[in-house]
Order: sequence, then C-alpha cells, then structure tokens
Amino acid sequence: MTWDSFRTAEHFTMRNARLIDRHRFAHLFQNGPTEPVRQALTAYRNLDGGYGNGLDPDLRGHASQPAAAQIALRHLDELGPIPTTVGLGICRYLSTVSEPDGGLPPVLPNVRYSEAAPWWQHRDDFTADLGLTAHITGYLHKHHISHPWRDLATAWCWKRIDALHWTDPHEAIGICAFLQHAPDRPRAVQAINRLHPMIRAGIDVNPKPCGQRHVHTPLDLADNPGHIARPLFTEAEIDRNLDYFENSQRPDGGWDAAWEHWDTAATIEREGMRTIQRLRILRAYGRVAAFLPPPRRDR
Repeated sequence: MTWDSFRTAEHFTMRNARLIDRHRFAHLFQNGPTEPVRQALTAYRNLDGGYGNGLDPDLRGHASQPAAAQIALRHLDELGPIPTTVGLGICRYLSTVSEPDGGLPPVLPNVRYSEAAPWWQHRDDFTADLGLTAHITGYLHKHHISHPWRDLATAWCWKRIDALHWTDPHEAIGICAFLQHAPDRPRAVQAINRLHPMIRAGIDVNPKPCGQRHVHTPLDLADNPGHIARPLFTEAEIDRNLDYFENSQRPDGGWDAAWEHWDTAATIEREGMRTIQRLRILRAYGRVAAFLPPPRRDR
C-alpha cells in the first residue's frame, strides 16, 4: 500500500468516520494514545454494563444489546489488556441476557421498539447464536477475564462446536475467534482441523466487486498471519485476497461497507469501521509500508 493511498484513507476517516473511529485510527496508525478511544467508548456504555446507543451502526437505540458488547470488546482488545472491572461488568450484563446454558442471542426482543436495521427489528428468532457467543467468549479468554458466565458460555460453545456438521461464514468467524484463544489448545487444534472443509465451503476465496452484497473472505477469519484459521488457506489465496482489499479501496480513500443499505448514517459509519478493518489486516500481512509507527500499547 502506497503512502498516497494510506493518506487518502486517513483523510476519508477524518472526514466521515465517527469520533470513536477517528480516535481508533489515530491510535492504530499514528501512535495516538488509548485514552481518547476509551473515553469515546464509555459514552456508549449503559448502567447495566452493556453497550448500546448506536455503537453497532445497525442498532441505533439506547438499550444494551449483545451484538454491541462484541463490538465493544473488539475495540477494547485493540488498546491492550482489557481492564478487569470493565470486563467483569460486561460479563455481568451478558449473564442477565443469556440463555440458562450460556448462549447469547445477538439482539433482544426490545429491538423491535427502537430504531434498528430491518433484519434486526423484524426478527422473530431470539435464540442463542454460536458465532456471537463464541466471539465474545474468545475475547474474554484472551484477556483472562474470569467470570462464571464465561465458563458457562465456554462449555456451551464447545458442545455446539463438537456437534457441528455445517456452518456459515458469520458463525465460522466467531468459532475461529474462540478457537484462537480457548485455553484447551489440543482440543482447539483438533476442532479447527475437523471443521476445515465446512469453513472453506462458505468462504469466497476469489472475491470480486459485488456492490452491497457482503462477501466473506479468508481474511475475515484469518485477520493476521498467526491466526489459527490461517492454515485453512493457501499462500496464493491469501495474496489474492490482499490484492482484492487493496484494489477495492475507493478513490475517496474509504472502503464500501458491503452491507445492505437501510440508513444513510449507518452506512457511513460502517464505511469508517470497514476502512480501519481493511487497513489493520493489510498492515498485519505487511502490505502497509514501514512508514507507519508500531501500534501503541499503553493503558
């Protein structure tokens, strides 16, 4: 990635992205401090320990939702160790909205009474989702956030993973995040090897521009070379998808949200998040030149 294309992405982010994503960009790519990101994220947090208030662009209501907690954990993970008090607060919230066996639905029935994307607002199924539960539990294990709900959810995830005979890309992303950080490493390696053909079956290893249709690529699972999902794909497939990421940058510096459009503000916010995600992956694989400083890891 050239200096000019990076600077164009920077200009796009600073013109269009939300404040929290502007601070994330500064931290991740300009050696900026973590505190502005933490302060911005705190504004999305509710008294119940969960997150709402539009942190997920497609969930614009005030109430906490499990899907927003996953985004919060992702942002916190970028900053270094997650403070124990924050992690435990998230666990306490999740324990109040999970099913008795630990599984989490992405959204709660109250989403019907708030501003939200149609696929959430008109949802009839509020049962537990393996992809979301696994992703959240993986972050908690990575940061050693110990809580009874985490252990309950871990057992639930293993039970569901062991019984899988098919998966979809969204679910596979969460499963791979869980297996990346699950404490039982032999079991995690055995699971990823068994799931290998199922995961590959749902991933587009040769993506092409396709407008608003969301495409799941190998890099959505293996977002860095050390990820447990990286061996599922060949060097040629990874290189081809890195080329695709570079070539799909728009002239204005951003990347399409590649999401079904339902609200202009949500689309713009998604584009800011997507631009940072693409840059992070390109840097992890060495496609962003050495002009960038190393990421800052202060508290």
